[in-house]
Amino acid sequence: MPELPEVETRRQYLEASSLHQPIDHILVEDHKLLTVDYETLTGKLTGRSFTSTRRVGKNLFVLTDDPAVILHLHFGMTGDLEYYHSSVGRPKYARIVFTFENGFNLGFICPRKFERVGLVDNIDTYLARKKIAPDGLDISLSELTARVRRRKSPVKPVLLDQSVVAGLGNWIVDDVLFQAGIHPLMLAGSLSDDDMSRLHAAIRHVLTVAIEEEAIYRNFPKSFLIHAREWDHSPYDSPDAHRYCPVCGTPVARTVVGGRTTLYCPHCQPV
Repeated sequence: MPELPEVETRRQYLEASSLHQPIDHILVEDHKLLTVDYETLTGKLTGRSFTSTRRVGKNLFVLTDDPAVILHLHFGMTGDLEYYHSSVGRPKYARIVFTFENGFNLGFICPRKFERVGLVDNIDTYLARKKIAPDGLDISLSELTARVRRRKSPVKPVLLDQSVVAGLGNWIVDDVLFQAGIHPLMLAGSLSDDDMSRLHAAIRHVLTVAIEEEAIYRNFPKSFLIHAREWDHSPYDSPDAHRYCPVCGTPVARTVVGGRTTLYCPHCQPV
């Protein structure tokens, strides 16, 4: 699933390729991918141009030259974007295509059809209605502390809750807690001021590194716990290296917290 860093790379890609080009028409192969009816989507966007973007968590908003018309993209499990010229074939799984008057297109790639496209007229109103918290890169220490400490659950599922902080997926939370030295089963309400400071700094650090590396996991620093995941194919060590903490060498523990597979170091993240 595209996590916050992947969605950020898609936001940057859209801004670099698709702004200030009037939309000529919109192809929608499967109307079930829309959260608004097709006639409304085409009626409000045809002739408009994308002017800027805003990402909050995993949600991408594309502003247009009409302030009340904002495109909302959610990338679901496998969504992506591809900008291409009309002289070449439509990319595979580009089930929604914005064709610009200059002959170029922006394809919304929807392999598994879990992706969604819609319209909003006010981003902040939409976020409040959907109870989406501030983005992981924007939330302040004081707001994060207040939102986390009011919960009585283990800290991992609390951080996965998009109404607490937006954009943190499963592997991100594992690495955030690892970088902060916090056990995933610690009760959120029991975290000290020092715990919260480390947690806040770790969120920014993990997200910033992931964006800088364009979400190519194998390129992350050796000190990241993500290399303990077998699917990462880390280039740093032997095939068995994923079994050990990259900091202290202790065997990495694997459990289930809040229904999600969870990795942690028993030495670096004591209970």
